[in-house]
Amino acid sequence: MTVSIRPYDSADWDDIQRIHDAARLDELRGAGLLDAYLDLAATYENEGLFDDEVWVAETDGAVTGFIAGSVGPDGGEITWIYVDPGQYRRGIGRALVEHFVARSGGRVELEVLDGNAARNFYEALGFVLESTTTGKLAGNEMFTATGHTLVWTPPQL
Repeated sequence: MTVSIRPYDSADWDDIQRIHDAARLDELRGAGLLDAYLDLAATYENEGLFDDEVWVAETDGAVTGFIAGSVGPDGGEITWIYVDPGQYRRGIGRALVEHFVARSGGRVELEVLDGNAARNFYEALGFVLESTTTGKLAGNEMFTATGHTLVWTPPQL
């Protein structure tokens, strides 16, 4: 199995929508927020999916995940990352995060909902807890959620 990362193309929309909609259910289930579920079509504009760079993972020619975020001179922020639930634990998420970190050139942060099993994944990649906050759930502000800001910093040379 070969995972490759490439820039998003508009032809990928159906694939990333399918991936988001399935994986978002897992994310919200872990946080006890299933009632807050909205599909990608309902949230991508308000949440600014295409405000930053978007990359897709392909596995053997099929889109199996995507990542989005901002990269600046001092680092970056991952704002979206989803992997096809049928492809969990196959290195796709790792490949996406490693690609993003390599492009960032510095500190990278992301937020993960309390109760989301992905937190263990990020910590295994070297992200550490910076803060915990409670507020309106991004994408469905009718709900309150607790999120953890995790940060990866480059190793000191």
